[in-house]
Amino acid sequence: MTTQTTTESTTRTPGDGLPGIDPATTNGPRAETQGGSGAGRLPRRDALVLFVLCAAQFMVALDFSVLNVALPVLGKDLGMSPSALQWAVTAFALPSGGFLLLFGRIGDLFGRRGLFLAGLTLFGAASLLATLAWDPAAFLAGRALQGLAAAAIVPTGMSLLTTTFPEGPARDRALGISGTLLSLGFTVGMVAGGVLTDVLGWRSTMGLLSLFALVVLPLAVTLLPATEARHTAVDGAGGGPRLDVPGAVTVTGGLLALIYALSTAAERGFGGADVVTTLALGVLLLGAFVRIESRAHAPLVSLRMLRRPTVAWGNLGGLVTFSMMSTVVFVLTLYLQETLGLSAFETGLVFGVQGALSAVAGMYAPKVIGRFGARRTLAGSLAGQGLLVAGMLLLNAHVWSVWIAVTGVSLASMFHLGAIISYGLTVTSGVPDEEQGLATGLVTSTQQVGITVGIPLLGVLATTSDDLLSGVHTVLALDAAIVLAAAALVAVGLGRRGAARTR
Repeated sequence: MTTQTTTESTTRTPGDGLPGIDPATTNGPRAETQGGSGAGRLPRRDALVLFVLCAAQFMVALDFSVLNVALPVLGKDLGMSPSALQWAVTAFALPSGGFLLLFGRIGDLFGRRGLFLAGLTLFGAASLLATLAWDPAAFLAGRALQGLAAAAIVPTGMSLLTTTFPEGPARDRALGISGTLLSLGFTVGMVAGGVLTDVLGWRSTMGLLSLFALVVLPLAVTLLPATEARHTAVDGAGGGPRLDVPGAVTVTGGLLALIYALSTAAERGFGGADVVTTLALGVLLLGAFVRIESRAHAPLVSLRMLRRPTVAWGNLGGLVTFSMMSTVVFVLTLYLQETLGLSAFETGLVFGVQGALSAVAGMYAPKVIGRFGARRTLAGSLAGQGLLVAGMLLLNAHVWSVWIAVTGVSLASMFHLGAIISYGLTVTSGVPDEEQGLATGLVTSTQQVGITVGIPLLGVLATTSDDLLSGVHTVLALDAAIVLAAAALVAVGLGRRGAARTR
């Protein structure tokens, strides 16, 4: 395969227009930046672009959680049984996780800005459909279209961010803000969902997302550059843009089958015929995808890229931190309401503290990464998250242990935020602009799959246990063990000589 890059507008170079940027991408601590007190400040235009991109990411993150507290009310209003309510989540997760890599590559080949704007438009329309839904079918259709829109928004938004801000402090800071808002959006959604449902009803949660898209879309049209660097993958014969259709079909089908199987297993367990069948189908399709990519002239996923230690081990760290933290939030929600008797609003306040401290972590994470490097920060953040989750094994049935929960989940989330930012930097550092959509597609696919698989794999142990508190302890112990093991693997994997050229 040959890659031809056609630039339609002036290409950004490291440090271009960004005072004090150090273009070095060393493995360890970077040199101090120069430029006095103004070092590291973003030009006004870049700051506005960052605002738009982060607002879109925040909106998608909000969609993951804003509906959770409203599900019982929604079910009664639309006539959905408790077992059917899981589809309010699964209908979004299936397309959002399944189409990420495909849309990331389409953005690389045919323009990220256009796909990003199309995603915002579809998201707003889909949210309006879900708001006005007159029956379960209309509501689930709206949720599925929201997920499809998110699959376009997330990878193209991340690609626009990483190609706008060069490697170094500027990108560290931009990804720090983006990661903070990603985590904060999930937390704000849990709090806002309870308040909106109590005051205005469940439809207001979907209406909020529609209004959000209505605000972000015109800002994106105005602020994002009308032209961008276009990267065209061509075959050795010098043809035009080529999309790896067999690869796109197998990876999308494989991810859809895998996410369906795991989401359904969370409700009914792994013994169902449909779960076993779709799980096997997902594995077979993903195996076929790997084989296709090894032979394709213009692969959707470059196996060469997947052999990069930073890509492989960075994505492992991202998968673990997302899947295990989403599990902690899930079981703590059950524990706080079922064991301690807190209301939905009081539970939301607990996670509000978590969100506030995550925002603080997002402010300081880029400085930590600048001092120690992204890969060291990733391993250390995973270790910190694992140890604090282990500390929550002290939870008991006494109401005062709510303070253990607040402290544990909030501090663990600070390390979780550090892992989110550092794994994104680890995976995308050193990747050419023409492959940034692919790299960020991998990053965001890891996020989506991680959020989806954690609860089915571990959370079900709490919901099926005869004693909820005992089940919560089992989940937390396994969760902590997995995160600590991943921290060790990432530290060793990224410490090898093969990873020494990246931060």
